[in-house]
Amino acid sequence: MPTLAATATSTAGLTGLLCLALVIATVCYSIGCWFWPFGDCRRCKGTGKRRSPIGRAFGLCRRCDGEGRRLRVGRRVINDLRDLHDKGTR
Repeated sequence: MPTLAATATSTAGLTGLLCLALVIATVCYSIGCWFWPFGDCRRCKGTGKRRSPIGRAFGLCRRCDGEGRRLRVGRRVINDLRDLHDKGTR
């Protein structure tokens, strides 16, 4: 069967490379979430304090309860998957 000009170009190599890069990035992020489960709170930027709108007074950040650290989204997914597995094996 003769190859036509419209079908001569192949994007399978580029698609495969993109999928491989996505898998590698996901695995690296999962490993990072496994070893470093906490990240800085985005609201207080890791300080654990929030400033009052009036002036120099401050209180504890409500989102992180003054810890300055939050559980990362990837680690939350890992914990949920582990809980799902544990509930299924009982």
